[in-house]
Amino acid sequence: MRLFGTDGIRGIANKSPMTPFHILKVGIAVANYFKKAKSHRPKILIGKDTRLSGYMLESSLAAGITAMGGDVLFVGPLPTPGIAFLAKNMNVDAGIVISASHNPYEDNGIKIFNSNGMKLNEGAELEIERVALSGNIHHLLPPAPKIGKNMRVEDAPGRYIVFLKSSLPKDFSLEGFKIALDCANGATYRVAPTLFSELRAKVIATGIAPDGININKNCGSLYPEKLAEMLVKEKADVGFAFDGDGDRLIPVDEKGHVLTGDEVIAIAGKYLKEKGLLKNNVVVGTVMTNFGLIKFFQKIGVRVLRTPVGDKYVLEKMLEEGCVLGGENSGHIIFLDHHTTGDGILTALQILLIMKETRKPLSSLRKIIKLYPQVLLNLKVKKKVDYKRIKPLKESEKKAQEKLKNRGRVLIRYSGTQPLLRIMVEGPSKKETLKIAQELKKTFQKYL
Repeated sequence: MRLFGTDGIRGIANKSPMTPFHILKVGIAVANYFKKAKSHRPKILIGKDTRLSGYMLESSLAAGITAMGGDVLFVGPLPTPGIAFLAKNMNVDAGIVISASHNPYEDNGIKIFNSNGMKLNEGAELEIERVALSGNIHHLLPPAPKIGKNMRVEDAPGRYIVFLKSSLPKDFSLEGFKIALDCANGATYRVAPTLFSELRAKVIATGIAPDGININKNCGSLYPEKLAEMLVKEKADVGFAFDGDGDRLIPVDEKGHVLTGDEVIAIAGKYLKEKGLLKNNVVVGTVMTNFGLIKFFQKIGVRVLRTPVGDKYVLEKMLEEGCVLGGENSGHIIFLDHHTTGDGILTALQILLIMKETRKPLSSLRKIIKLYPQVLLNLKVKKKVDYKRIKPLKESEKKAQEKLKNRGRVLIRYSGTQPLLRIMVEGPSKKETLKIAQELKKTFQKYL
């Protein structure tokens, strides 16, 4: 059994591994790891999104950490990138986020950041996993006098807001801007409206009334059409849709057009290159990066490097190549000069900075890139088997790629966090691309 996937630990609430029993053991294992690594009493910060199961898992995680002799700092609902920032800002040994990002409320998960605001490496994950899954860990527990304490951090949202403002020029103001927000009833529901209001923007917001079960439900970055309608109706200048834990962003221009992460990367990359701030003239994307983005950057002398899907892989490559901009089409964008992880609110601020400095609306900025039509279909599977070992499936993938020749591509992969097979087809026209994707899905349904 593996606990850690491509983005931490994930599962359905009250089912293994997202049960109080399992998470208690994870808490013990995490505290044990940092206790040994740092040779002192570990101090660990815990934040969460707005899921109903967050209370349960937060208590279990804290019980495990304190049982192991670690101290816990609670910050309550706060975006994932806020926890990454606070881990460094508050000089703790680790920051843990209880969230399943864009997934429905029934799901939950755990992401762990080290004291530098970076996600744990695979070696650390394997060690935590080994201890958490071991049959008997009671012998690790210290005597009663060395049990840890729980504390609550009251000024965490304020610290994070000050950090976000620090990514902007001094005296930056959004006075005169009307901004529409969709906070997905998730972790950004308080900090995002507060921040933009403090910057003097007029804010209209939806998705700011979490009840534990409405996170990501027909709202947020997965459903930006709702924001687009509100934006056009209210005649706002720009709109921003966040996901449940606030690490991704989907922008909407003043005409109601929904932008992809690749369009945001194109806008930011061009701006940074013109300012002489795009270090080494390199941008990092993933295997899902649209071919149109690669062609655009080739024209302006920028290399695009691709990694597997997952922002931790993007970050690894960015650090390796000395790159300051990278991200995913889904809206995870990393501005490494400002933060160590994808941050939806920070990305929104960078877009607004570019809009102000260029004096152009988002609808004009996005015209610099022409994306290839891309279709992504999901197929629910019972088990993630190696489909390449199934001859008809391997052949159907090969035939689809041959149909496109050099006019597009096919990418088939399993989701790292859900029991889904993702079929992505990129081609010269929407009609042809959709047809090929549907044919592939039909074939794969027969065998998976």
